[in-house]
Amino acid sequence: MAAGFSEAGFLRGNKIIRVLNRETPEIVCDNTGMEAINLSRHFLIAMPAMADPIFAKSLVYLCDHNEQGAMGIIVNRPLGMDLKALFEQIDVELTRENVAEQPVYFGGPVQTDRGFVLHQPLGNWQSTMSVEDDMGLTTSKDILLAVGRGEGPDRMFVTLGYAGWEAGQLEGELAQNAWLTVEADVEVVFSQPSEQRYDLALKLLGIDMAMLSETAGHA
Repeated sequence: MAAGFSEAGFLRGNKIIRVLNRETPEIVCDNTGMEAINLSRHFLIAMPAMADPIFAKSLVYLCDHNEQGAMGIIVNRPLGMDLKALFEQIDVELTRENVAEQPVYFGGPVQTDRGFVLHQPLGNWQSTMSVEDDMGLTTSKDILLAVGRGEGPDRMFVTLGYAGWEAGQLEGELAQNAWLTVEADVEVVFSQPSEQRYDLALKLLGIDMAMLSETAGHA
């Protein structure tokens, strides 16, 4: 199925839903008491015993988290497609050669036929969620048209699909210790190889994969 970018309209204000129901593992790691915490601009790090293969060893950047739910994108799952191939799919000429080989990622199981662009600077696009003062998540095609002309944002990370949670759902998964959380460093997303991002996010917590595996093994 060809990828699509909307002309306008974004997720905020619409009900965010998950398309999967899954059991989350019981793991020894205290994430209780987090109901009131806003985890926007945090990483979700899947624990080793994550049962859902879609999210196993995944690193999610949470773009928005509030009382209505949460949404983010998986940042360590390249699809085996680059931007040159994506632009060919959407029939847009790509003249900005410095991004032609940049990977396109699987962002999550929701709306996998739709494109999402995490980018710096924020800019002024038709359908953008402001994630930080200098960073946005855009779904409108105008941003790719600008890139095609050799313009567009300085840095961007493109996914097909996103990960979404209904109200209280993410909090429930955190209470069951399915995820570790840490304040995100966007350089991990924009500057580091995809295969290193999971371990680099763990290092932000001061732990490594061996320690995490040992903890899970004693759950």
